[in-house]
Amino acid sequence: MANTEFPDVEIFTTPTCPDCRQLKAWLTSRGVPFTERDLTDPAVAEEAKARTGVRVAPITVIGTNVSYGTFASQRPTLADLLSLPRGA
Repeated sequence: MANTEFPDVEIFTTPTCPDCRQLKAWLTSRGVPFTERDLTDPAVAEEAKARTGVRVAPITVIGTNVSYGTFASQRPTLADLLSLPRGA
């Protein structure tokens, strides 16, 4: 059975990013709440760079863990951090 209590999830995205849309759809379909931050806002982009060391979309922050790159590359790590099945 999947975990129904999740750690805080914060995602940094852009409106035109296909991997961002996949990430949001995946989190939503699994009932994982998240806070979305728009990297097209210069202040948000600077904050993301200062906190994570990168400025690419999507960036996912779960606690002190930072994942970035394509959704496909992030998914196994995110599933582990969220106690979700890897294949889901």
